[in-house]
Amino acid sequence: MLDQAIYNKEIEYLFSQFPSYQKVGKIAYKDGLETMMEFDKVLGHPHRYYPVIHVAGTNGKGSVSHMIASSLMSCGVKVALYTSPHLVDFRERIKINGVMISKEDVLEFLLNWKSFMSLNKPSFFEITTAMAFWYFKKERAQIAVIETGLGGRLDSTNVVNPLVSVITNISLDHCEQLGYTISAIAEEKAGIIKHSVPVVIGEHSSTTKDVFERVADKKGAPIIFSQDSVFADIKSSDYQLDLEGDCQTHNLRCVLTTLSVLSLNPVFTNIVGEGWSDENIRNGLKNTALATGLRGRWEYLSKNPPVVCDTGHNVNGLTMVFSQLRRERYKRLFSIVGFVADKDIEKIVGLLPSASYFFFTQAKIERALDAKILEKKCKSVGLKGEVSPTVEDAIMRFKEIYREGDFLFIGGSTFIVAEAIDFFEKNDNYFCKIEK
Repeated sequence: MLDQAIYNKEIEYLFSQFPSYQKVGKIAYKDGLETMMEFDKVLGHPHRYYPVIHVAGTNGKGSVSHMIASSLMSCGVKVALYTSPHLVDFRERIKINGVMISKEDVLEFLLNWKSFMSLNKPSFFEITTAMAFWYFKKERAQIAVIETGLGGRLDSTNVVNPLVSVITNISLDHCEQLGYTISAIAEEKAGIIKHSVPVVIGEHSSTTKDVFERVADKKGAPIIFSQDSVFADIKSSDYQLDLEGDCQTHNLRCVLTTLSVLSLNPVFTNIVGEGWSDENIRNGLKNTALATGLRGRWEYLSKNPPVVCDTGHNVNGLTMVFSQLRRERYKRLFSIVGFVADKDIEKIVGLLPSASYFFFTQAKIERALDAKILEKKCKSVGLKGEVSPTVEDAIMRFKEIYREGDFLFIGGSTFIVAEAIDFFEKNDNYFCKIEK
């Protein structure tokens, strides 16, 4: 039986002694694989006990990972899933068949390896990665979908030797860690390509294609570009997906290409057995969010009035999000936005829809860009809005001025979305009392 007091104490220790990149930014970033390799060694290399699908990329890797996992779950496979960042509870990162790691297992891991962590000072991401690998072995997962963090070559997850490597796409993000050009970032992401292991590329440009082909050729890895595959003309509308948003067309093509590559691997086909069918795959894709618990991908937090959130947070991701937002039907558009301070705010501000009235806010993290600074930058280019000190304040302010036909978007960063989801979960049917 869980001792909640001890659990709370150990979780507090974890977050205070090993702060996450998610919360504090670049000071938590740890370059190199030495500590992770040592942690993996003392754990007995747990990731070697199950086949792995390794997923990297700038945008879309979360959706792709969850879609692959849900497809395999629908085929009757016991699927482990490791992703980041989390929205509310860090245990969201570690799931088997859509169920988070238990608090009891978290506590067992933290207590057993506390001395190692105190001595070797792994990063928060290294700890959660090691925890995931250990837990998936403990629970005898049949296959694991492992998503990288912000990198590739030096990412903590890059100790695995997968059945297939997947790189969704490349755009400028986390430049300080990965490089300031598309080719430099592609080089880092290509670091997950392994000798003789096929790699699927979700989206490519002429620049990234050259990088990927060169690295794959050097390592003797078969390379498949989903944009050039038999799935190149597939659209998200061809499937019933519960993940919404324009980006899902690209993600779907990447997923189908990956599954096709896996179907040629006897290790994989032996695992899925008779459960492997187009019907089961389609059913898995239809229920990805439901089966895996994925949140924040063009997700409606309220239908009346329509309130949509999305975790797109860099120029490439937000371009697609705001393009879709501009096509929505409404009488008035409102947006609650906030960003982290290390993003390219100048470029992002230029993407914001001019038709919207904004509530400029900030998440409750150290990395958050001050809402007043955001307001100043936005108003300098003619955008209209006001400062709301917190996401909760912004939602309440929208309720005050709401009229029939209004549409509310919430986003800009994962942390803004996380706080919005948390608010709506704690205030179910919040808009029911609106007088129209």
